[in-house]
This record gives sequence, structure tokens and C-alpha cells, in this order.
Amino acid sequence: MGWLDQVGDQVDTLKRARGLQESSRSAEAYRILSGVLATTTDRYARADALVQRLSAVVNLGRTAEYTRAIEEATSAVRDLTEPYPHGHLHALAALAAHHQGALDRCVMHLVRAARALGAVEDPDRDTAWGWHDLAMAYSYLSFHGYALGAIERARQLGLAAGIPAETFAAPGIRLRNAVALDHTGDSDGCLRVLRDVASDLEQFLHTGQAGRLRPSSLAAYGYAAARQAALGDRLEVGTDGAPARLLCHGGDSARARDMLQLGEVCLAIAADRPIEAVTRLDTVQVSTETLGAAEPERLRSIALGRAGEHVAAHRADRRAFRLAAHRNDRLRDVYIDGIAARIDHEEMRREAARFEGEALTDPLTGLPNRRRLERYIAAVMAQGKRVVIGVCDLDGFKAVNTYHGHHSGDLVLQRVAGVVNRVMRRDDFVARYGGDEFVVVLPGTDMAEAEEVARRIKSAVRTEDWESLVPGTPVGVSIGFAEVAATGPDVPDALSLAFETADREMLRAKTRPRAS
Repeated sequence: MGWLDQVGDQVDTLKRARGLQESSRSAEAYRILSGVLATTTDRYARADALVQRLSAVVNLGRTAEYTRAIEEATSAVRDLTEPYPHGHLHALAALAAHHQGALDRCVMHLVRAARALGAVEDPDRDTAWGWHDLAMAYSYLSFHGYALGAIERARQLGLAAGIPAETFAAPGIRLRNAVALDHTGDSDGCLRVLRDVASDLEQFLHTGQAGRLRPSSLAAYGYAAARQAALGDRLEVGTDGAPARLLCHGGDSARARDMLQLGEVCLAIAADRPIEAVTRLDTVQVSTETLGAAEPERLRSIALGRAGEHVAAHRADRRAFRLAAHRNDRLRDVYIDGIAARIDHEEMRREAARFEGEALTDPLTGLPNRRRLERYIAAVMAQGKRVVIGVCDLDGFKAVNTYHGHHSGDLVLQRVAGVVNRVMRRDDFVARYGGDEFVVVLPGTDMAEAEEVARRIKSAVRTEDWESLVPGTPVGVSIGFAEVAATGPDVPDALSLAFETADREMLRAKTRPRAS
């Protein structure tokens, strides 16, 4: 027996509200649900209406109403023994907590939602939608693997309940995964995912199934295509698959409105109108949660690069990377240090331990990553040692990717990692910061010694046999140094300031004339 079989009042009205929300008409659904709540005395009908109304509030982006909507739905569901309403409520509460910036609460709700939905003995179409909303929450929190698993569960349950597979296409999950890759320097990985998304849309169009896609899915397909074009891919699409047309299908979803605004920026870049794109970015108002706080800055970087403003583009790219890294660090802190200790769930604990190990190493080069770098600097400074950091940015790397492809680019990054490691002193530390940027940490070193280290690094990179690996595209390196001058609680601010100073010095080094 499914969930709605237990509801004794206004079942048809509740089903109509569901249909409206599935069609991205949440404002209409909200009004209908308010009418049910004003007239029903059935506790199951009331619980269903309050959970649905919370869904409408989240879809509409009415953040001021989140807390009250969650409290009312929680109160109505609390005494029910059926797991479905608990699971769907927690999935929606996770989305709301994420939009409020409460990551610890968000992850708690995710765990509880997965447990409750997994305990449903007779899953039906409503359970499928519960898994769909849980997948969305996972995706917005950047748990992309969990999101793909949850949406597949939704798809399987939906098929058993007669819901077409395309209803749960959920391109937004892979879209968010793609832009997250681009924010941290993996534009090639981003394009691979976006091309995969485009292939799915092409299949839906070819088989005539596109008309059964949800409006929010159409908007996500539109943004994926626009973003792909902004990165330089030439799009061969017909009228039905045109990004500008797809972006307008989002209904009254707040997230779809965000994608429409940023999608227009992408299309301006793709049409070689970078100044228009930058102007649009100066005026758009989008939630930082829709595609990540880094997305507007990353688009600004791409636009400025197209306009020939390469120094400004580099700075915008660095801001994007730091915004993405800051978000990932906050997430890992919550996930590893808080949730695993507070929830008695052994599988979650093992996953947390695995995630922490992966979180400290760059998978391409094997070097420590930004998180491990910052831990190392903090540990050295806690010992009272002075610390100089150097930001190393490759010269000629764009040409490598352009003329030889991203696979060759990966090989260059791996070789540079080995070259730099080889010439460092015993106590020095090397990390990959992101993209084609490396950071060296020189403990107990003054600026004069740092210049000697820079000379050795530049000489080693310059004399490497690049001709045999990437013919016709020599690779060099520009380096800027700065001292981290603080102790105690001021270390994070001092570290941020030192990185900005080293960045500026590195950019100055790039513009200096090179010895022939």
C-alpha cells in the first residue's frame, strides 16, 4: 500500500498539486496546498500538504519562509510511523538548510532522509520523488557520487510506478559536477561531462521524448549547452535544442531563473561579445547555491580572457578557484569532523575516512593539495619558524593544451611536479594549488634564499626536454614570493595576504622581458 492510499481527504487535490510542482508551477501548487490545510482534519492529508508546501517554498526560493515551513511539516510528520514522509521531509529540509548556509544541519538531514527512504517497504511514485529530491540535495552540496546513486534509485522506482525515465533525467546533477570541475582548474573534465549531457539531450530530441522532460530539466540542458559554448565548443543544434530557447523553460523555479541569467552571460561570451558578458555579470543577482559561488567569477575570467584582458582574467580565475576551495574546505570540515562523530553509522564513518584521505592529495600529480598545504604551513608556524611561500605559474601551458590537447597538458603538469620536487631542499614543501599553478613553502628561509630557490626552479623547468614531449611549445615558469608574517589566531588572514602578495609578484614576473 502506497503513501497516498493512507490519506483520507482531498487526495485528488493533493495529486493535482504534485503535478503542478512536477511542471515547475510551484506558485499554483502553493495556493492549492494552502486551501487543503485550511479545510482538512485528516492528519495524513495535513502532513502531505505541509511536506508538499515545503517543496514549493524551496522551489520558489522563499528563504524567509524556510524555517517556519520546516517546523510545521516536522510537527505534522513527527507522530507518523510511515518512513516515506520523514524521508521526503528530511530531503527537502536538507535543500533548505543548504540554501541557508547551515552545512552541518544539511548533512544531518541528508543522512536521515536516506535512512528513512531506504526503509520504505512498499515504495511508490511518491517514494521515487523523495529520492529525486534527496539527489538534488546531494548535488547542491557537491556530493556528486551520492547524487547519481540517488537519482538512479529514483529512476528505477519511478519506472516501476509508471513514471517515464526522462522525468528523472536530472541533467542538473551532472551540470553542477561539470562546473565544479571547471572552478578548480579542470576545464577538460568539465567539457567531457557537458558533452555527455548534450549527447543525452540529442537522444531525447531524436526520439521525440524531449517534450516529456520536466521544465527544470530543459533549463539545465540549456545552461549546459551555453556553458559548453562559452568554453569554446562549437554547438551544432537545431531550433528545439537551442540554448536560448531551452533556458526559458524553467517555469517559476528560482534556480532556473539563476541559470537563465548566467546562461545569457555564457551566450554573450560564445557570440564573441565579452564586454556585454562582463556588463551582465555586474548586474545579475543569483543565489550562490545554484551553481556555486565561484561560477560568476569563473565566467568573468572567461569573458575577460576573450576581451584580451589577461591579467584581470587571471585574477578573476584565482578568485573563482579560492571561492570553490573555500566551499570545499567548509564542506569537508563539516562532513569529516562533525557528522561522522555525531551519527552512529559505521558505513558513513568509513566513507568519511576515505574522503579525508583523498582530500589531501592531488590525484594527477600525487603532490599535496591546497588543504594539506595549509595544514603544513600552520604546523611549521606553530613551531615559531618563519615561512616564505612561492606561487609558481606555468608559462606556455595554454599553448600546450591548444596544440597538443589536454592529455599532453596533464603529462606536462606531472613532469613539472617531478622537476620542481627534484630541485627543492630537504625541508621544503611543494603542492599543486590548482590548474597549472604550484606552491612551494620554504620554512626558515629569508627572501634572498627564496630568490635562489626560484632561480633553480626556473632553470630546471627551462632546461627540461619539452621538445620531445610537446614539440614547438616550450614551457617555463614565473614565480612570486612572499613571507607569511603572523602567529596565533592571525595566521589564516596573514596566509591569505601572503598569497595575494606572491600572486602579484608572480604576475609582475610574467610581464618582465625574458632573457633570450
